[in-house]
Amino acid sequence: MNNHDRYAPKLPQFAEQIIYEDDNLIVINKPPFLASLDEREGGEPSVLRLAKKYHPDAQVCHRLDKETSGVLLIAKNPETYRLVSIEFERRRVTKVYHAIIGGTHVFEDLLVDLPILNLGNKNVTIDRANGKRAETYFNSLRYFKHFTLVECRPVTGRMHQIRIHLATQQAAIVGDTLYHGKPVYLSQIKKRGFSLGRGKEEQPIMRRFALHAHELRLTIGDSPYHFQAPYPKDFATLLRQLEKYDD
Repeated sequence: MNNHDRYAPKLPQFAEQIIYEDDNLIVINKPPFLASLDEREGGEPSVLRLAKKYHPDAQVCHRLDKETSGVLLIAKNPETYRLVSIEFERRRVTKVYHAIIGGTHVFEDLLVDLPILNLGNKNVTIDRANGKRAETYFNSLRYFKHFTLVECRPVTGRMHQIRIHLATQQAAIVGDTLYHGKPVYLSQIKKRGFSLGRGKEEQPIMRRFALHAHELRLTIGDSPYHFQAPYPKDFATLLRQLEKYDD
């Protein structure tokens, strides 16, 4: 067990994560530290595995990074899976993410249009010559002294797209060490009255990168859908501490 896993919270019950369900669709607020699909290295739980226990024909319609929380669509039958896949392929799905980034950044409908090349093994890079088109819009929602809450609207759906696009703006997501984002410690923002028990090592307020799939809109058949997923506990806690000590 590595350090990261030791701090991963116990996964909640699948049924508790459901924010919408009908005859064709299950929508969950995916908890962090849960892979969307089965990972190669064996028996860890995944959204797909848990969804199939809940409904045998379940298929996960798109992916979120393991550490990312938020709205995730699961089809209950092949026809719904096909219809949803078409909407994603044709870029007709509106996706809105929220991220907490290091530094104060004023983004007003900033479009980052930088091609991404997938290098395999969960590594990507910006590559203008060989990368695939990748576009993300950014808007600053809330300013703190040393951090910014940002709305991210990816037009395309490349791996790590939001994370690497923010990093190109010197605005890496808090805790995203892969892209030079630094974790936030309470001692860093609470200058007075902070104390840690003797011999204790301080842990970051949030033990993952601060990215949450907040909202999703699409049309399936003739029916429009709009889903919103509230912040999970860790994301909400970090925001609350910033409001309290970094405002």
